[in-house]
Amino acid sequence: MIVRMWEVRAEPYGLADLITWVCETALPEFDHEPLHVSSEVFSSTDHRVVVISKWRGNPRPLPDPPVTLLARPPYSWDFTPVDR
Repeated sequence: MIVRMWEVRAEPYGLADLITWVCETALPEFDHEPLHVSSEVFSSTDHRVVVISKWRGNPRPLPDPPVTLLARPPYSWDFTPVDR
């Protein structure tokens, strides 16, 4: 399994619209992907949005968000589980 963490900082006025875009535009593209397991969306008080998605193989990237809502471009990192 691969876990992708995608993080972006929104303009203060754009946080609600960015969350709407992630939930209603970006993530529905994964609904029919056979390798997609699940996704969760988080926000913070400093206008960040984080998406944690789990995949059975190589993760698909999220589409580019509307630049007018962003304070800076998104970043993503991939993780794999650690056996303890």
